[in-house]
Amino acid sequence: MPKAYVFTRYGGPETEALVDVDRPVPGPGQVLVAVRAAGVNPVDWKQRTGYRRPGESGSRDFPAVFGNEVSGVVEELGADVHGLAVGDEVFGRPVEGGYSEYALLSVDLIARKPAAVSFADAATLPVAAATARDGVVQLGLPPGATLLVTGAGGGVGAAAVQVARAWGLRVVGLASAAKKDFVESLGAVHVPSGPGWTERVRAVAPQGVDGVYDLVGADVLTEAATLPADPANLITAGAPPEVVERLGGARVTRFRTSDRLEAVADLVAKGELDPHVTRTFPLDRAGEALRAVEAGHSLGKTVIEVSR
Repeated sequence: MPKAYVFTRYGGPETEALVDVDRPVPGPGQVLVAVRAAGVNPVDWKQRTGYRRPGESGSRDFPAVFGNEVSGVVEELGADVHGLAVGDEVFGRPVEGGYSEYALLSVDLIARKPAAVSFADAATLPVAAATARDGVVQLGLPPGATLLVTGAGGGVGAAAVQVARAWGLRVVGLASAAKKDFVESLGAVHVPSGPGWTERVRAVAPQGVDGVYDLVGADVLTEAATLPADPANLITAGAPPEVVERLGGARVTRFRTSDRLEAVADLVAKGELDPHVTRTFPLDRAGEALRAVEAGHSLGKTVIEVSR
């Protein structure tokens, strides 16, 4: 039977297990994908604790498979699926988890993987890179403007820096001192996090910052709200909407469509975006991958690779 990494109830790491599962059967508008890689994101462990994204509702069936982004090869087509064939290399958002040997994907959340993009890189695009691109698009800053990205050393942050730089923005990246070289390699001006960081931002951007893309939330978001002249140019993917709205900003609006996935894959294929996969784990070590991300100090992206 196929293997999958699941959580059996809400709670901590003690709820996780690698188990045998039935091979999924694609329904109308779905395809079955043999997973080659799955991206690991903070939302994965947060969902284990009971977290739901803004707008999500309803109960979860257990055991629940971890994972919100995968790449792989089409194995089987459901009814009413057009334009895809068995053997196509694809990536997208799984219907019910992706830390598994097989996953179901809906045709409206799937895209072809360009030949120039690896399975590992493609598996980082549906959540992290797409969130990064959506946020930069939402801000709509003109070329030459200055954007502050908090959490610039993580998966979404690193992608946001690169997308912004590709579109002609000057970027200031807030991250730990240990991530200085990495953030600077992305093309951003690094500012170390910690007490007094807003003054350090003002020192490197004396004309002010035109927009803030927050990926940290909490006190960092509150302090970041003091920096842009227009509070509307404050967006977050690191805090609930009601928190950022009290500060005059907004939550990143996600556009979960196939054409958005194709757009981020094109950035990778053209060399404008490197997902920076820095750690990979096999499926039977998925728990270690989650711990690495849950610790909050990951550099770039962590990916689970499924061997065939």
